[in-house]
Amino acid sequence: MTFLHHQPGLRRLLLLVLLGALVSAATAQRQTGITPEMVVSLKRVTQVALNPGGDEVAYTLNVPRSLDEPPGRGHSELWVVATSGGNPRPYVAHPGRASSPRWAPDGGSIAYLSKDEDVSPHTQIYTIPLDGGGGRTLTDHDASILAYEWSPDGKWIAFTAGDPESDEQKADKEAGRDWLVSDENYKYRRLWLLEVATGETRQLFKDDLSVRSFTWAPDGKSLTFQAARTPLIDDSYVFKQIYTVAATGGKPRIVTATEGKLGAMSISPDGKQLAFLGAVTLNDPLSQSLFVVPLKGGRASNLSEGYDGSAEGVHWLDDKTLLLGANEGARSALFRVEVGSGGRTRLGQGGPILSSLDVNPAANALAAVAHTPMHPSEVYAGTLTEGFLSRTTIHNPALEGLKLAAQKVITWQGPGGQTIEGVLTFPLNYRKGRRYPLILQVHGGPEGVSLDGWTTRAAYPVQVLAARGYAVLQPNYRGSGGRGVAFSKGDHDDLGGAEFEDILAGIDALVERGLVDAGRVGTGGWSYGGYLSAWAATRHSRRFKAAVVAAGLTNWISFAGTTDIPHEMSLVHWNSYWFDQPELHWERSPMYHLNHAATPTLIVHGMKDERVHPEQSLQLYTGLKLKGVPTALVQYPREPHGLREPAHQLDFINRTLAWFDKYVK
Repeated sequence: MTFLHHQPGLRRLLLLVLLGALVSAATAQRQTGITPEMVVSLKRVTQVALNPGGDEVAYTLNVPRSLDEPPGRGHSELWVVATSGGNPRPYVAHPGRASSPRWAPDGGSIAYLSKDEDVSPHTQIYTIPLDGGGGRTLTDHDASILAYEWSPDGKWIAFTAGDPESDEQKADKEAGRDWLVSDENYKYRRLWLLEVATGETRQLFKDDLSVRSFTWAPDGKSLTFQAARTPLIDDSYVFKQIYTVAATGGKPRIVTATEGKLGAMSISPDGKQLAFLGAVTLNDPLSQSLFVVPLKGGRASNLSEGYDGSAEGVHWLDDKTLLLGANEGARSALFRVEVGSGGRTRLGQGGPILSSLDVNPAANALAAVAHTPMHPSEVYAGTLTEGFLSRTTIHNPALEGLKLAAQKVITWQGPGGQTIEGVLTFPLNYRKGRRYPLILQVHGGPEGVSLDGWTTRAAYPVQVLAARGYAVLQPNYRGSGGRGVAFSKGDHDDLGGAEFEDILAGIDALVERGLVDAGRVGTGGWSYGGYLSAWAATRHSRRFKAAVVAAGLTNWISFAGTTDIPHEMSLVHWNSYWFDQPELHWERSPMYHLNHAATPTLIVHGMKDERVHPEQSLQLYTGLKLKGVPTALVQYPREPHGLREPAHQLDFINRTLAWFDKYVK
């Protein structure tokens, strides 16, 4: 220090050298892009709720566990932020856990669901005053509460909860008489009412219906709900009906005949009409059409017939107008819909990808969970008049200065001249004229859709791959959502057929455009994306240098006998049961094409997966190993149809990178 002080010229020189080194280090850091460790630690806004005044938003924030915490899913915190922006205020932080925020009708407190072992072994409804103080429990139910809604006057809360174990069942379990008999002793999701003032609860009706969603009538005199005849996941997917029941109880009444999947619903301010999202037929892959029906009953009118997009959310603005949220290809859209004519007026242009919406027509306010190519889900807010949304939270500030790879939506021609879209992420530091290795990241469903927003998560580490020098294509092949009913039905009775030709055509298009090297292509994906990657590694092995098959389907016949959604998969996707077309279902199984397999394949699966049983991965691994094809099988304990624990997520990303680096680069 003294030396530098007495030699200013040398001091300036050394400072310049030091400054240059720091700039170079910072630049190098920006060049590296996002890391696997950053991906598994990203925070995400998951739910939003506007207050009665329309000037504040309560929201939940998913905070992943750190790697030194015990295994488990992430923490869920409760925050509040002004719609105009400013500093968010925390109300419930981990180790507390909050979900489903709902403002009390008077705006003075926020209710939420939480499980506190010191209070109850079950999830209960809590409330916390807006001006601070600790949360207090509103319920002491003998089973976990799954969903709830305030009545318009704030005197009641409707909630759903599963049937608790009886004393006899508890005694049997303690005595070891704990065998499971399929399709017996169903635990229904019942609809209950809580009187807030007294804390007393009562079951609304005794009919054996498993309630999945519900909403209050504006006058508080009735509730409309969706329910299936059993609590089976399969039935909740494709066999729900819409009912209404008086708030005083009684016999539920079906509002209108529906067929296939059902989605969001909303009752008009005058209580006379019900808007809901639903399927047009039993084999429609999505509840993507907008219907309106008199709440007293009748035939529902389809207000979105012929629309080349997929409806995602619906809210009433007044008795004659609806707000419709939709996916159009890889982007989001908002519309004002006139109920009388079905006419749609687009609100705003472009903007972030919307995950969910909440509206307050009286305050002209709109809030959303939304993301962009630059960041995961955050809180956005705006006015219904303009339809433009502005970001109000920043929960991952480390991303603000990080260099991310560019992405854009591209199109190409699939079989039959069908226009296909996909999201292309360029290699970080891309140079035009150079050919790069390509990795496919194929979405599941197949009715899922890859959107032009934040594409990177543990299961699909897109930006991490781009930072390693790969081009990444996320194809929205026929069968995907976002393009209307006809497009989503485009793979019926042809799984692995034209839909996969769409993907191959996308690769060819990038080769023709001079971006990628046809000899260095890999593929990966989860669930149905895992199926298409297994299909690539077997039936189309000559085109692929490596594959990562995650929770993928490999044998359609055994899959149908081991999944929890045999009806949904058969009716909605195949449009037939395997025993109606056994030869076709077997021929479209990756296991059928093992003799063509030469692609090194990494296979991963959660050991608690009930959607795609782990036996599907074991079949492929054993077959490839017997054939002498390079392969590896990794099974993650406790994990369902996806990975929740950060240690598992980080391991998956690093294994995926190593696999592609070894066999594709």
